[in-house]
Amino acid sequence: MSGCCSCAQHVKKLSEQISVMRKEIKNLRQKLEGALLSHKKHLSHLQAAFTASDRKGATPGARTTPKEHVAGGISLEQGLIETVPIGFISSCFSAKNGTPRQPVVCRSSRATLRIRKAAFNNPEHALLGLEHYSHIWIIFLFHKNGHLSYKAKVKPPRLNGQRVGLYSTRSPHRPNALGLTLAKLDKITGDTLHLSGIDMISGTPVLDIKPYIPDYDCPQSRSGLGGEECLSACMSSGEMIHSVEEQAKEQGLCTHPDARGDVEDEEELQLNLHAEVIPSLLSTWVFDSRPSDAPDVAGGGQVASLLREVENYISQRDDFTLETVEGNPGVTDSADAKLPALQRPTCSTKVCYGEESYSTIASWIRKPPVNCLAVRFTQHAEMELREFQPPGRAVLGKPSFRFLHSSEEAAAAIKAVLAADPRSVYRRGRCQDKLFFFTLDTADITCWFGKNFAEVLRVQAVKPEL
Repeated sequence: MSGCCSCAQHVKKLSEQISVMRKEIKNLRQKLEGALLSHKKHLSHLQAAFTASDRKGATPGARTTPKEHVAGGISLEQGLIETVPIGFISSCFSAKNGTPRQPVVCRSSRATLRIRKAAFNNPEHALLGLEHYSHIWIIFLFHKNGHLSYKAKVKPPRLNGQRVGLYSTRSPHRPNALGLTLAKLDKITGDTLHLSGIDMISGTPVLDIKPYIPDYDCPQSRSGLGGEECLSACMSSGEMIHSVEEQAKEQGLCTHPDARGDVEDEEELQLNLHAEVIPSLLSTWVFDSRPSDAPDVAGGGQVASLLREVENYISQRDDFTLETVEGNPGVTDSADAKLPALQRPTCSTKVCYGEESYSTIASWIRKPPVNCLAVRFTQHAEMELREFQPPGRAVLGKPSFRFLHSSEEAAAAIKAVLAADPRSVYRRGRCQDKLFFFTLDTADITCWFGKNFAEVLRVQAVKPEL
């Protein structure tokens, strides 16, 4: 018996030693992986330093500007890619948590962008003419991406865990961490742009800005005509239609597709808009925009002709029958036969609608498996939010906003952020019972999520940094 006991004890000690050895091997593997990552990071820094240094005898570590590279014979054709931020975003969002994933989620979000003098000696000169545009494209860097890790397949939050290819999404985790957003340009003061409807956090480096031109950037505004005269004619018509649609939205005559449950297709919404709203608005716009000293016929032959063409299009809209072939809508042969004039290139002032003017997107963009959440405030949270004062109106003992204009606007922004469910897929599945925190302007918001709803519990002023 004693021999059996000693043998069992010996086996137990060996098992414990094996367990310890396995833990040590696991720790060694983790240290090795960390060392490899650190080595790759240092190697990338060295490569960047050597690339930035002058290849013709410049001292190591000396940074040269792109102009000096070109002067030295080094250009983009030789593989030199160097970006310089033209400015940094100052936003009402100070952290990634709670920041909208798309600019349309929270239209009342605001930010400013000041052009650096390192990019231009006179930054305000570079902004001349930009005030004529209502929206601008902003190209920026996702500077909070950590170790720049990325995968070929990702899990978009709107798909709630389903995997799709990286380039079919707008995930920030990409080989080149470039971001693109369409922001509304409110005004320009000197070298500073005042923006709204943004999805960027404070400190975001901006690489470039470009004006948004619907005639170039929106497929619905493009035509299949040939020649510069036809292009300019359709561009002017597109500008008028775009202006009319904006007026309709401002007057509440049409709503966004996401806000209307009875309209499932954007093309259907556009046809409804053209049929119900455009004739009356065009007539009002034509006669209200006349000079005060103009005669009654000052609508102009060209504008009247355009109005007739729009009405003609509306009367024939039922002849358009769209079909989907492997996800690509087009104009059927019957519609092509019925409306040859709309498909035939012609140099006239007609509004052109053709097959090339339609675009397609993934179905989960408009119909995601994730529901839109209902948002509510506790009575205590509402009282705390009402304590915040507008910018520039300091009241002793009460917090004030920097970007948002009122507590009502802040409430609308909070509802917009939470309705889109800003949680990651991991948080939805593994942290359902945890509180969620995010910062909006100068307010720290605490909330929690239930089934198909989110509730704001507290709204406190951001504590000043020491």
